[in-house]
Amino acid sequence: MNTLNRTVIALGFFDGVHRGHGALLKKTAARARELEAVPAAFTFDRPPKEVVTGRPVGLINTPDDRRDLMQRLYGIRQVIIAPFDRAMMTMPWQDFIDDLLIGTYGAVHLVAGHDYHFGHRNQGDPDKLLSRCRERGIGCDIIPQVTRDGITVSSTHLRTLLKAGEMETAVRFLGHGHILSGLVQHGDSRGHTLGLPTANLALEPELLVPAFGVYGGWADAGALGRFPTAVNLGIHPTVHQLPQPVAEASLLGFSGDLYGKFLRLELLFQVRPEQKFSSLSELTAQIARDQQTVLHRLSGV
Repeated sequence: MNTLNRTVIALGFFDGVHRGHGALLKKTAARARELEAVPAAFTFDRPPKEVVTGRPVGLINTPDDRRDLMQRLYGIRQVIIAPFDRAMMTMPWQDFIDDLLIGTYGAVHLVAGHDYHFGHRNQGDPDKLLSRCRERGIGCDIIPQVTRDGITVSSTHLRTLLKAGEMETAVRFLGHGHILSGLVQHGDSRGHTLGLPTANLALEPELLVPAFGVYGGWADAGALGRFPTAVNLGIHPTVHQLPQPVAEASLLGFSGDLYGKFLRLELLFQVRPEQKFSSLSELTAQIARDQQTVLHRLSGV
C-alpha cells in the first residue's frame, strides 16, 4: 500500500474546530509523520444529533470553513465530509471501522476524543474503538477532554458564548477567530447611501448567528489582501429592517469592488450590541466611532 493510500484519521464532527479538536488534529498530524501516512479527518455534512432527534443544531461553521480550518491551522491534508444519511445512521459500528475507515479510506491509525460515539444507535465508543483497532492491527489514540478556565472545551459551550455575544471568550476556547465566509452579494445599498460602502455576506440558514451587534476582526479577500474590519451582524433595525440577518463588513483601508468575490471574516471581539438609532446621522456617527474602535483594538494585533 503506497503512502497516498495510507491515512491517519481524526474522527469527529469538528464544529468550530476548537482547541479540543485541535488536540486530536495535532496528534493526527504527528502520527501521520511517524507512519509516513496522510493526515486526514472524517466528519459528516450535517450534525448526526440533528438527524436523529429532528431538532436543528445551529452550526458554528459551514463544512467548507471546517475543512479550511483543519487544513490551514493543523496540517490536515484530506478532509472527508460524508453524508449522514440512513445508510450511515444504521451502519454497525464494526463496519464503520472495518469497511469504511480501513477498507475505503486506508486507515492505519485512528484518533478520537474521549466521548466519541459512532455506528448504529451510537453503540461504538472509545473502548470498542481501541479494541477493534487492536484486533485489526492498527493504532489508535483516545484524546482526553481539553479544558480552559476549568470548563471543558466543546462546541455546545461555544454556541452558548456566541449566542451571548461573548466573542473574546469564544475566541479563547476556539484558539482562533470565529469564521464567517461567503461570496459578497448586493445588499440594500445602505452603506453606499451613508457614504460608507460595505461588503454583504448572506448567512447560510443552518448557521448559528452570534448575538446581533458590531464586531471587530479581519477580512481575508484573497489576492486583494487582508484588512482590519468592522462587521455588523443583524437585521438593520434603523433602516429597512431585514427579514433575515446578514453580515455587513466594512474593510478599513480598502477601496475597490468586492461583488462576487470570496471573503473570509475572522471575528475577534464585540464592539457593541445592535441598536436602533433615532436618525441616519446618529447611525453614521456611531459607525465612524465603531470603526475607530476596531482600528485601535487591532493596532497591536
